[in-house]
Amino acid sequence: MKKTIFVFALLIFAILLLFQIGKYAVISGDLKIEIVIAIMAIVFFFVGVYINKKSLHKHQSLSKEINHKKIEALGITSREYEVLQAIASGLSNKEIANELFLSESTIKTHVSNLLVKLNAKRRTQALQIAKDYRII
Repeated sequence: MKKTIFVFALLIFAILLLFQIGKYAVISGDLKIEIVIAIMAIVFFFVGVYINKKSLHKHQSLSKEINHKKIEALGITSREYEVLQAIASGLSNKEIANELFLSESTIKTHVSNLLVKLNAKRRTQALQIAKDYRII
């Protein structure tokens, strides 16, 4: 966290310095305003590319494979797994029931079984545990 704050503070300082140099160059008549704007645009572009590479792509290194052995070890049935995937999609019990052609009470039973098997108290906690186990 401190490193991020330091990097952004340094970035803001560099941008302000760039603006001051550009203002001085324009006032002194050494450069035209279009050149200063072009230089600043190029600097902003490269800073954006750098930040994009550092922040957005660090989560892609995580494996996206489903751990089928963990699903079997937890004793999750195929229908319960379908319900878990539907929960992960953000569907309500009624929507899951309509999608899987089951009654809402059956979906509630599957959800409660999933909560017990994943040792969770809420659906959101069950989803987090499932993500940690890499089963969704």
